Amino acid sequence: MIPHLTAAQLRTALPYPALIAALREAFQENIEAPTRHVHTVSEEHATTLLLMPVWQPAGTMGVKLVTVAPANRAKQLSTVHAIFVLFDTATGVPIALMDGEELTLRRTAAASALASDYLSRPDSASLLVVGTGTLAPYLAAAHCAARPIRSIEVWGRSQDKAEQTLEQIDAQDLPRGVTVNVVSDLETAVRKVDIITCATTSTAPIVKGDWVSLGTHIDLVGGFKPDMREADDGLMEKATVFVDTFAGALAEAGDLIQPIGSGHLQRDAIVAELADLAAGRHTGRHHPEQITLFKSVGTGIEDLCAANLAWSIFSR
Repeated sequence: MIPHLTAAQLRTALPYPALIAALREAFQENIEAPTRHVHTVSEEHATTLLLMPVWQPAGTMGVKLVTVAPANRAKQLSTVHAIFVLFDTATGVPIALMDGEELTLRRTAAASALASDYLSRPDSASLLVVGTGTLAPYLAAAHCAARPIRSIEVWGRSQDKAEQTLEQIDAQDLPRGVTVNVVSDLETAVRKVDIITCATTSTAPIVKGDWVSLGTHIDLVGGFKPDMREADDGLMEKATVFVDTFAGALAEAGDLIQPIGSGHLQRDAIVAELADLAAGRHTGRHHPEQITLFKSVGTGIEDLCAANLAWSIFSR
């Protein structure tokens, strides 16, 4: 029987400092991660199937299978389900099945934290979490692993959900002394924080460039389809923009595709991807007052890295 790593086992095996360090190495390695396949399998229920293959010519390979079913909310079910299958590249033998949701949540948050290590100010002490979805507590904890965060503010369209997210963040393994509060005025919160992380499914901009102060780092994690937006054109114009991968972000991210199409963002204004930062081909932030923005849509490189790290722990 193929071993199965549960969500709880992955949480134990993938602490953020170790995962961030592993991702830094992975983005410098020879890993192939084609743009994911996206298939609408039910127009009636708006159900989507995503296939994310990834491989190392010498090492391991894998594929993540993800289903997105928005109608599940009415059934009190999660809208996203996922599994990851790890194989030996040379033999094709399956090595392990892993909980794809926990793997994705942790690697996504760790990738944002890795980008922050290059792009946010080293003294960044305040974080604003925009959105109250499943990913929000993971992003909060990961950013605390990368920077000396002392205060976290949470904003959501629903006060009740924001309060629930606050409790979930409090339950994370945060550094001692970090305070967490819910805010109702998004503009005021945006103006005063050092780092903003957004993880929503919004189709209209939420964070406006006029609100963002000099020196801020913005982490856009939601908006994984061309019709989704989290930042307005003004922010995209004034920020120095980085992505997880050029191939994925330019094909899928509405925060890039829409302003490029309207002329508010030039393609050459997207200066580097994570591999460039990890390999030292781009130094990231170059002065304290620079506004930096990281846009991610996810890549199989992160999945394989996290799966390899987890398996290295449980196969000892």
